Amino acid sequence: MKDQEFSYNYLSGKNHERLGSLSDGIFAFSMTLLVMDLHVPLPDGIHSEQDLLRALAHLAPRVVPWLMSFLTLGIFWVGQQSQLNHLKSANRHLTWLHLLFLSFVTVVPFTTELLASFIAYRWALVIYWLNILSLGMSLIATWAYSRYSTLLDERVSEHLYVGVRRGLWISLVLFTAGAAVCVISTYWSIACLMAVQLYYIFARRLSWPHAAGAR
Repeated sequence: MKDQEFSYNYLSGKNHERLGSLSDGIFAFSMTLLVMDLHVPLPDGIHSEQDLLRALAHLAPRVVPWLMSFLTLGIFWVGQQSQLNHLKSANRHLTWLHLLFLSFVTVVPFTTELLASFIAYRWALVIYWLNILSLGMSLIATWAYSRYSTLLDERVSEHLYVGVRRGLWISLVLFTAGAAVCVISTYWSIACLMAVQLYYIFARRLSWPHAAGAR
């Protein structure tokens, strides 16, 4: 029985390409779910161009969280795929760590709708930030375990590994600082969070994309 258990634990979770396929599907579904919270204005209340514009303007509190969450998932999808592309193999423990990361991905549509529905409430933003924090911490854990278990390929030098880890920690610090602004205003906090996202997408020199070979 012990030999069978050992064989199962040794053989399971070896194919990181299948893990990447599962990740693509979960990210795609979660990103699609985000838009389900946006509803077309009811025709009964629209009698002019101005009515339509006012109705669309009322969607702004939901459009902003949608955009922010779409960018968040995009950033973390790039981060996870960069890690998977630098693996030479995987094992059962690493697979479950990535599944933990993906479980936090599936929660994003819920925390996004919560924030959109209660955008002026600090607790809604804090819960949304905790979701982002969980994504970041689990991605840090997968990167650290990959190195600890010697699952990274030869392209990943010490400098590369440290640069990626530093980029992940810096992103979490910046997101935390942005979330802390909710003490003043949740709207300003959301603006800060989006500024961090845009920085990570458009900045010319950045530790994580540069180190992970995203360019």
